Amino acid sequence: MKKVYLFILFIIALLAGCNKIEFSPIDHHHSFVASVNILQPSITFYDASKKLIAKWELDKAYTGAELIGQDQIILYGHQLDEAKIFQLSTGRQVGYIETGIGTTNAYYDKEEKLLFLTNSERNSVISYDSQFEELKELKLRNYPMSMASNNGSLYVVNYKDTILSVIDIATLTVKDEWTIDKSSNGVLILPEMNQLWIGGHGEGSKPNQTIDVLDLETGKVINQLQASIMPIGFSRNENTIYVTNHGSNELCAFTVQGELLWKTEVGANPFVVTTFQDELVVAGYDDHTIYYLSGQSIQKSIETEKGPFQLLVREV
Repeated sequence: MKKVYLFILFIIALLAGCNKIEFSPIDHHHSFVASVNILQPSITFYDASKKLIAKWELDKAYTGAELIGQDQIILYGHQLDEAKIFQLSTGRQVGYIETGIGTTNAYYDKEEKLLFLTNSERNSVISYDSQFEELKELKLRNYPMSMASNNGSLYVVNYKDTILSVIDIATLTVKDEWTIDKSSNGVLILPEMNQLWIGGHGEGSKPNQTIDVLDLETGKVINQLQASIMPIGFSRNENTIYVTNHGSNELCAFTVQGELLWKTEVGANPFVVTTFQDELVVAGYDDHTIYYLSGQSIQKSIETEKGPFQLLVREV
């Protein structure tokens, strides 16, 4: 009887081990840019020399990811009912969150060390602590998605609404609501200018071609910058703001004062731009290619997996 019992325990342990997903570990000392690919779900990691150092082939339809500190990553999907957290240095799962379907975005506030998930089914934002325990859920407007934070406030763009929600992080309560265009998407805060820049797709047959500049205290539109077609992806270095326009396959560069410096064509349907090791990196969603640029000149292109939708950066 004892042998049978031990055999059953062995089988259970074996099955549990088979169900545990492990990926290639990422060394603590590696800086990387990671492409989150969603047509055939995977994450491809490239080091500072542009070498592929790991490929995580994902088993579910993940639609996004977010770095949590320097050694964790959360994976979520709009049609998945849970998000999973993995440790980069081991490649092992270290946690999960029962989200229910509808997760549209994840945002990690480095200062507060809090994780936020937006959900389009419940039209809410949920906060989580460092152990991934839910702290509070707050009802918002229609289809909350893009997020950014500054000085104790979380700014959430309600994509299918005309409202940007300004939230007090400490209490997770709405302290203001600002009027924005419907289908707004992509947001960047410029603390030194006391500004928030917001892009968008446009509505119906009229694509958006401008970036609204809002006063960070009042939410009033104080400037409108002419970009290209559908400016939605933002990144910056010390003095320059970079914006991808996925409707025209263009990358624009602005000064922090809002002056257009240049624009250049790059990629097919580029959703995202980031800065990495003094270079710009743009992901072409339709041509499955990552582009490295110095200024407006493409220095290198790398074919990646299908549907690069996000770029995550770790610099150590």
